[in-house]
Amino acid sequence: MMNASTIKSLIQQQLPDALVEVLGDDGAHFEALVVSPAFVGLSLIKQHQMVYDALGGRMREEIHALSLRTMTPEQAQQPRPPAAH
Repeated sequence: MMNASTIKSLIQQQLPDALVEVLGDDGAHFEALVVSPAFVGLSLIKQHQMVYDALGGRMREEIHALSLRTMTPEQAQQPRPPAAH
C-alpha cells in the first residue's frame, strides 16, 4: 500500500531541491504540494509531468488519485487571496 511518506521520497529523489508536502492516509488518495526552482519557466502541465514522471507507474497502479499543486519558490512567496466562501 502506498503512503504519503513514500510519495514524498519518490518526488524528492527526482527533484532533490524541492520542498514537498504530501497528505493522505487512506493509501490511495493524496494531496501534494511541490515547490521547486526546477519549475521556473515551465508551464503548469510540464511541472505536473515532472512530478508524475517521478512517480512512474505507481500513478496507474498504486495511487488512485493525486491532487497536485506545483509552483516555483517565487510563486510560493506570493500572498494568496483568501478562500471564497
